[in-house]
Amino acid sequence: MKYTLSVLVENQPGVLSKVAGLFARRGYNIDSLAVGATEDPTMSCIIIVGEGDDYILEQVEKQLNKVIPVIKVRSLAADAVQAELIMVKVSCETKDLAELNQIAALMKAEVVDVGKGLVTLRFTGEHERCDTLCDLLRPYGIREIVRTGVIALDRG
Repeated sequence: MKYTLSVLVENQPGVLSKVAGLFARRGYNIDSLAVGATEDPTMSCIIIVGEGDDYILEQVEKQLNKVIPVIKVRSLAADAVQAELIMVKVSCETKDLAELNQIAALMKAEVVDVGKGLVTLRFTGEHERCDTLCDLLRPYGIREIVRTGVIALDRG
């Protein structure tokens, strides 16, 4: 089962290393990790997506709560609002440009750069939609992909 944790931490050097180290020491894999400042500049929010049963989730939450700079750990509901940012650089011959523009329009992606033989698209959406965009672009020849990882907030 996939889980998403929201970890509120003090905004100080080394916190991310402590949190990620906790997962590594226990042999738990992190599928996605995103961190950024909150409305309070003294705090940051780390969103962690992982996979494990209820026991593993409980253990991870308990261990995270023991880390000194951690303020609060919340497991987000399955229906939490989630998004991911992806940028994809695709090979593009002149004859393919119209098709790539159609794919971008269909997926609501934005063409952010066009160069000789290359097009770069930016897309924000749910993880599965990012995967769909990659699947649609793969036949053209993906040169490079960068993804932010999942960010999430509970509904309401």
